[in-house]
Amino acid sequence: MRLTQLRSFYAVGKHGSVTAAARALHVSQPTVTTQVRDLEESYGVELFHRSGRRIMLTAAGETLYAIAQRMFGNEQEAIDFLKESAGLTTGIIRVGAVGPLHAMEIVAAFHLRYPGLRVSMRLGNSEEIVRSLLSYETDVALLAQYGSDPRLYYLPYRLHPLVIIVPATHRLARRRSVRLEELRAEPMIMREPGSTTRKALEDALRHHDIQPNFALEVGSREAVREAVILGLGIAAVSEREHVDDARLRKLTIRGEQVLTHAHVACLAERKAARLVRAFLDVVNQILVEQGGEVAAREA
Repeated sequence: MRLTQLRSFYAVGKHGSVTAAARALHVSQPTVTTQVRDLEESYGVELFHRSGRRIMLTAAGETLYAIAQRMFGNEQEAIDFLKESAGLTTGIIRVGAVGPLHAMEIVAAFHLRYPGLRVSMRLGNSEEIVRSLLSYETDVALLAQYGSDPRLYYLPYRLHPLVIIVPATHRLARRRSVRLEELRAEPMIMREPGSTTRKALEDALRHHDIQPNFALEVGSREAVREAVILGLGIAAVSEREHVDDARLRKLTIRGEQVLTHAHVACLAERKAARLVRAFLDVVNQILVEQGGEVAAREA
């Protein structure tokens, strides 16, 4: 097996088409097609199901893809290491985040310390960002939850309470706080499954034996705000991420704290990598300067 064959196979599996794979590898489509076909014929195994323009991994293809993903992830780490050895003056660090606020705070401090390094950021919910870490698509991530995956290393960063937002015309709009029991019949605007804000609220409601009254499920903080403004329901958001608006009212949750937990995470096997370590050092420095405790834990 030639490495170019495996690289072509991996690119097709990653990008979902021969055309996209050829573009990513900067080679022609026939070259990619030939290399994948030769790989299959050399070992007598079918790696892709082909139906018209659709191409999907077979069971054997999925197994080989996972192996190739680890191989090329290690290759990228070797490249990063060589660049980092030059003194962290060039290169790129890939940051995943569930929201821009905390992430930009850290990125700004990181940029001040390492102005020659470029930062690439991707946003998503916690499940999506964890997947990007495990697939070596991001180097470090800011998550709003603490998991139990032994492959990940976590550095606690922030705690933030949830607040309830309601339209300015809502019956609760003149209140400053609300008890969870008072939300029993309220139509709720909820984030998608995998959102930590949603999980924190659902756990708190479940503790009070309250079944959420789902009015709408949306996939972004901005959509939640707009749905509440339009009177489609009320919602829970992190107080850190709430932006005052004359059309909205913010209510604290009375009687208990419903919290989201921000952690910086990376692959446990990569926490000593120089680029990742530099990012974690910046996080620790922020905590020290702001009077927080520097405490790391592994899951």
